[in-house]
Amino acid sequence: MQNDKMKCGLTEQKESHFIDTIEKEAYVWCEENWKHDDYEHTHKRAQLTYVEEGYQYFHIDQKIYLVPQNHVIWIPSGKPHRITSEAKTVKLMLFLFNSSFKEDFYDHVQVFAIPPVLREMLLYASKWNKILTEDDEQDIFFKAILKSLPHFCKESNYLEVPVPTDARLIPVCNYINSNFKYNLNIDLLAEKAQMSVRSLQRIFKHETGITLQKYLQLIRILKSVELIDMKQFTLSEVGFKVGYQSLSAFTSSYFSIMKSKPRTK
Repeated sequence: MQNDKMKCGLTEQKESHFIDTIEKEAYVWCEENWKHDDYEHTHKRAQLTYVEEGYQYFHIDQKIYLVPQNHVIWIPSGKPHRITSEAKTVKLMLFLFNSSFKEDFYDHVQVFAIPPVLREMLLYASKWNKILTEDDEQDIFFKAILKSLPHFCKESNYLEVPVPTDARLIPVCNYINSNFKYNLNIDLLAEKAQMSVRSLQRIFKHETGITLQKYLQLIRILKSVELIDMKQFTLSEVGFKVGYQSLSAFTSSYFSIMKSKPRTK
């Protein structure tokens, strides 16, 4: 007996593999408190996700993309991805497109802050939530959204954390992920990787494209987003909890990554 499951309008015949039996060119799927499987999956439709509340991590191509509140992520057709979040509440809008335009933009993962006009368009489109029948206005409106995306994405603004493929570097990343509050002990990290300090620095930069210090900064800011979302701490407390000795140092580091100042609301 076949045990197919329907998720976001797509049919999951087996874990991680979805098939599309919907004839519509595009549709929208919204849920108040989003619960998504955390295993990697793929589907033919391209995906535009708007994070209206909370935040999401998207694990794609050996990278972890943080998509905070009021940001969108574009995932090309057939791109394997995994989604996780520690946010208390997650409110998402998913737009699934059967095809896209032949421009370079649509072939790559894109994450950017949602401009007001796009936000209003997506919120208006929510009136078609989970409607899988044909609708002329919807078809034209969704095509306009899709066509306009490259113009809305003037500058990517997101936290992207690389994941190394070299197994020797995994204990290094795990240690930093657990001890991000403290400054780097490069000798200890080299010992965990079972290589010299110079080799560790060279191989880590080659594998991830960033330095160990930059990786620490990314992890600290990632953790700060989680703490801010909890709404239990002041910004000074958040900064201290992730390893910064002053609010100004935390704010400066946050801004350099996120291109906006941290806010508790």
